[in-house]
Amino acid sequence: MTIPPNQPPSPPSGGVPPQPPHGGGAQPSQPLNPADEKLWATLIHVGGIFFNFIPALIGYLVLKDRGPFVRAHSATALNFQLTLLIAEVVGWLTSWLIIGLFIVAAAYVLRIVFSIIAALKANKGEWYTYPLSIKFVS
Repeated sequence: MTIPPNQPPSPPSGGVPPQPPHGGGAQPSQPLNPADEKLWATLIHVGGIFFNFIPALIGYLVLKDRGPFVRAHSATALNFQLTLLIAEVVGWLTSWLIIGLFIVAAAYVLRIVFSIIAALKANKGEWYTYPLSIKFVS
């Protein structure tokens, strides 16, 4: 029997295609090129201004194995955003005292200022560590 041109051969065993082998489904992630690392690091820092710790957490979980630059920036951004989250919770819990409102306001100002500085450093390809942050992840 000949197979007509431009048609794939029929699968063996009664028309059922062969299954891929088990146990090797996940492919290792490819490293990012330096321009992409800078882009993602910048977006993680800017995202922290608008969405608190969520962009840093997602960036850390998804991109930590894609390059040392984006891993360092996502880890430092996550540490800083979690530190500010703690400060905001303390500020809101003590907001019945006047000092709590100042703590919350200071946390918002620090988030905006230091996230912009970090985004600019990341965009230039420079390493950056936030001041005043507790190291939760590395």
